[in-house]
Amino acid sequence: MGLPMSSLCHISAVLVFFMALAVGVGAQQSNERSCDVIGDESSESQMERALLKKLEPLSQMRFNVTVEKGKTENYVYHFRVCREVNSTLHDFGGLVQTDRQNGKTTVIGRINETQVFNGSDWIMLIYKGGDSYGRHCSGEKRRAVIMISCKRGVTASSFSIISEEREKEQECFYLFEMDSNVACPAEDSHLSVGSILLITFASLIAVYIIGGFLYQRLVVGAKGMEQFPHFAFWQDLGNLVADGCDFVCRSKPRNAPAAYRGVGDDQLGEESEERDDHLLPM
Repeated sequence: MGLPMSSLCHISAVLVFFMALAVGVGAQQSNERSCDVIGDESSESQMERALLKKLEPLSQMRFNVTVEKGKTENYVYHFRVCREVNSTLHDFGGLVQTDRQNGKTTVIGRINETQVFNGSDWIMLIYKGGDSYGRHCSGEKRRAVIMISCKRGVTASSFSIISEEREKEQECFYLFEMDSNVACPAEDSHLSVGSILLITFASLIAVYIIGGFLYQRLVVGAKGMEQFPHFAFWQDLGNLVADGCDFVCRSKPRNAPAAYRGVGDDQLGEESEERDDHLLPM
C-alpha cells in the first residue's frame, strides 16, 4: 500500500529542512574570516602565504585551556587557527580570554593583524591588535604569541599557556604553545644510491632465476633441480667455494703425521718371543 499524501508531504518537508540546514552550515563555514597578514596584500611574501596554507588543516579545530591563580584569577583561553573564536561577533578575535567569575571576555589577539614565520621544526603564529591593557604595558593593545612545535603523527595537541609578560612598558604578550605535525619538515623519501643498487641487483637476480626456470622447464624440458638455470655451473661453483673454505679455514695441514701411531707387528720383531722364553719349562 502507498503512503498517504500527508505523510509524503511531511517527509519532503523534513528533507528540505535538513538540506537547507546543511547548505546554511556550509555557507557559514565558507564565509568565515581567515588570517590577514599585517600590511597590504601585495606586501605578503610567498613564505607567509605558504605557512598560512600549511596551517589550514587546523582551522576547523578549537582549543581551550583553563588557568587558575588563587581565588582572584580564573580564566579560560579560547583559540582558533586563522578563524574567529565567535564568528557571530565579527570582532576578528582569534584568541579570547573569558573570566570564569564574571563571564567577561577579552580579545587577546585578532586574526586581521597576523604575523607568521617558521624555523626548521616550528611555526610562530602571532595575533596582534587585542583589547588594550588597563594599567599595564602603557595601555598598549594585547598580543598573543603561539608557538607550534613539530610532533609527527599528531594533528594538534597539548595547547597550553606558558606565561603572560605584562611587567614591561611595551611589547607585552601572552605566550602559548602546542604540538602539531603541520610544523614538521617534509620527510625526505628519496632513496640512497646504495638502496637503488641493492634493489636493481635483487631485481636482476629475480629475473634471472624466474626466466631461467621457465626456459629450462618449458623449452629444455628439465625436471627437478635441473630446472634451475645453469645448475651444473652453480653446483661446481659451490664445490669450489667449499674446497676453498676447507683449504683456508682448516687449522692443521692436510699431510701432517698423526700425533699417535699404533705399534705394528713389524716393529715388535723377535723381541716378543725372547720375552716369553722364561715361561717355557726347563
